[in-house]
Amino acid sequence: MAEYVKLPINVLDDFCMTAFKKLGFKKSECRIITDVLIMSDKFGIESHGMQRLVRYHKGIEKGTIVVGAAPEVVKETSTTAVIDAHDGMGQLAGHKAMQLAIKKAKKSGVGIVSVRNSNHFGIAGYYAKMASDAGLLGMAFTNSEAIMVPTFGKLAMLGSNPIAIAMPAEPYDFFFDASTTVVTRGKLEMYNKMGKPLPEGWALNKDGKASSDAPDVLANIVAKNGGGIMPLGGNTEVLGSHKGYGYGMICEIFSSILSMGMTSNYTMQNGKSGICHGFIAINPANFGDPDAIREHLSTYLRELRESPKAEGAERIYTHGEKEVEATERILREGAPVNVNTLREMVEFANFVGINPKKYFGDAVDKISDSKMFSGNY
Repeated sequence: MAEYVKLPINVLDDFCMTAFKKLGFKKSECRIITDVLIMSDKFGIESHGMQRLVRYHKGIEKGTIVVGAAPEVVKETSTTAVIDAHDGMGQLAGHKAMQLAIKKAKKSGVGIVSVRNSNHFGIAGYYAKMASDAGLLGMAFTNSEAIMVPTFGKLAMLGSNPIAIAMPAEPYDFFFDASTTVVTRGKLEMYNKMGKPLPEGWALNKDGKASSDAPDVLANIVAKNGGGIMPLGGNTEVLGSHKGYGYGMICEIFSSILSMGMTSNYTMQNGKSGICHGFIAINPANFGDPDAIREHLSTYLRELRESPKAEGAERIYTHGEKEVEATERILREGAPVNVNTLREMVEFANFVGINPKKYFGDAVDKISDSKMFSGNY
């Protein structure tokens, strides 16, 4: 079992800002990238926070991520746009795309922007929340390296393909962000770091059979030998596998198909990422009084929370509550960081000339007690 250390969010924020500056990004770009990663850690979504730092560094080294690339609008109407990210950081392309979608929604009622030739953009919910914070209904999608095995298949053909939706409400905004696979690749990476077997119903081996072997599944995804992660609903139609598979296709349509970009099965090959995203912003004012619509949603969410609980259950959550509570807790207590993620951060710091003790203090000593070595540097 791997250990965890708790680090203050402001420390992770400072380290992340310094790290991306060392990698050659402008201060304003560092701020956007850091905000996306730190939001994930504040929400308690470990798989998409600081543990992604090494992936981005390796992408830059390999040339799949181009520092300094400027996202370019290549087609535009009053309500739509296509952006070519030119292999830049996904967070920068995603931020620009949702800003454009918000601008169009405020002017014309709706904004739909599709992005091609990008990279991993972090937590999809960040971009949906951008629109919600602006008083709009926001949606975000992205494809990724193929990790989802379609129903009745044995080769990964779709990405984790998350769908995120956010909309203003009281006292908590509606905030939904979920992959259309049972779990994300990041979850498999975390189980691999912890040295734990995968739960049943998550993954498939190269023959399309259920597997709990995280290293083998991850290796097969990279080698494209077969196997991967199950769609939502597992690997049988009886439990709804075809539904998760279909949701993944919806995400693919808004990301790679409308943008004429790479579908998931062609991404992350031949030295190119090719990941695509989709963003939608909708202005509630085009449907009626936005304050009344917000109150209507807030009432329904409250009724859901107050509806009868199952025997033994203490609480019904609505989407977004857990993230708000996690943020309050983590800002107070610090973010839990796996010691093997900390090892990667320390190795990265040493590699690029950052003093890790300046940021992590005595926590750096924890990694000497870990028997696992990340092998990334």
